[in-house]
Amino acid sequence: MTAPAPHAAIPLWPDAARADRFHAWTAPLVETLGLRLDTLAVASSDAGFRRYLRLETTDGGTLIVMDDPASPNQLAAFLRVGALMADRGLHVPRVIAHDVGLGFALMEDLGRRSYIAALLEAQRHGDEALPRLLMRDATAALLRWQTSEAARADGALPLFDDAFVRRELQIFVDWCVQAHHGKTWNEKQQGYWDRTVALLSANVLAQPRVPMHRDYMPRNLMVCPAGNAGGAGGGDAAAFATPGILDFQDAVMGPVTYDIASLLRDAFISWEEAEELDWAVRYWEGAKRAGLFGLDPNGEDPHEMALDFGLFWRRLEWTVLQRQLKIMGIFCRLKHRDGKPHYAEDLPRFYAYVVKTATRYVELSPLLRLIEDLQPQYTQVGFSLR
Repeated sequence: MTAPAPHAAIPLWPDAARADRFHAWTAPLVETLGLRLDTLAVASSDAGFRRYLRLETTDGGTLIVMDDPASPNQLAAFLRVGALMADRGLHVPRVIAHDVGLGFALMEDLGRRSYIAALLEAQRHGDEALPRLLMRDATAALLRWQTSEAARADGALPLFDDAFVRRELQIFVDWCVQAHHGKTWNEKQQGYWDRTVALLSANVLAQPRVPMHRDYMPRNLMVCPAGNAGGAGGGDAAAFATPGILDFQDAVMGPVTYDIASLLRDAFISWEEAEELDWAVRYWEGAKRAGLFGLDPNGEDPHEMALDFGLFWRRLEWTVLQRQLKIMGIFCRLKHRDGKPHYAEDLPRFYAYVVKTATRYVELSPLLRLIEDLQPQYTQVGFSLR
C-alpha cells in the first residue's frame, strides 16, 4: 500500500465481476467482523494493479482491503515478508483474513498520515524537528529489519544480484530512452551505457547483503504512535516509535545501502545534502554497531565500508543512482503503457538526481553524456532539487 496521490478519482471497482468476487468472499465475514460494506471507499492505489479500500466496522473502527487482481498476485509474498517483519517487532498491518487465490486481504488500518504527507507539510512550515524525529524512527526500524536472522536465512528472500540489476536498468532503456524520448542509441552510446551498467552492478555486488525492503520511501511509511509495534516476538520493539511499514512484498537480499538511499533520495521529496549526510552518518554508525558490514572478503578485518564513511557514501550514491534510473523507466512505462501520465511529472527530479551524481564521479561521465543527449538543459544550466 502507498499513500494516495492527489489525482483523478479512482473507481470503486474496475469491473462488475471483480466486485461480485469480493462480495462473495466477504459474505461470511460481514457478521463476525462487523463489516459495513456500504462504507467501502478507495483508500489508495500503487503503480501496479494493486488497490486498497477502506471500510468501517460496527464498533467504529476501520479496516483496509487489499485488492490484487493480477495473475499471479503478490499476496503470498506480502504475507510471508510481513510475518518476517512482524517477528522483528516492526509495525506491519495485521492481516485478519485473506484469500491468495482471489487476491483479497482484509487487514489493520495504519491510519491516514503518511511520512510523505508529514514531511512535505514540515518543509512547507519550516519545521526541522519533525523530519529529524521521523527519519530517526525510520532508520531504527530499518536497522531492526536488516538484522533479522530469519530474513537472512538461505532462500528466505530472493537475491538482488547482477541479473536483477541489469533487468531493472533495462527498463530505463526500453521505456525512458526509447518509448518516452524516441531515441535509439548508436554503437558509441551503447558502449557508454554498457560501461555504466557494469559499474553500477559491480557497486551493488561489492556491498554486504542484508534484508532489503526495496521501496523504503516516505510514501510507504505511516506515522504511528509510539508503542504500536506489532507482531509476536516484538520484545522491546515497542520502546521506540516504529513507523507503520507498507508495500514490502518485493523484499530481497541486497546491498546494505539500498534502503537508506531510497529513504534519503525519494521520488517525491528532496533534501539539502547536509541533511542527507547527517542522516546517512547516523545510519552508518548504527549499521556498524549492528554488525551489518561484517568482515572483509578474507574474513579477517572489518569490511572497508565500516572503516570509511566516504566509501559508504560513494556506494550509497551509486546504489541510489541505479534505483533512480529504474524508476525513471517505470514512470515512463506507466505513462506510455498503463495510461498513468502523472508519474512522469516527477521525472525532472530524477534528471536532477542523476546529473548531480554523474557529475560528481568521473567514472560516471559516460552516463552524463547519455543524459545530455536526452535532456541537455539539465546538464547545461543545472536544476534545483527543491
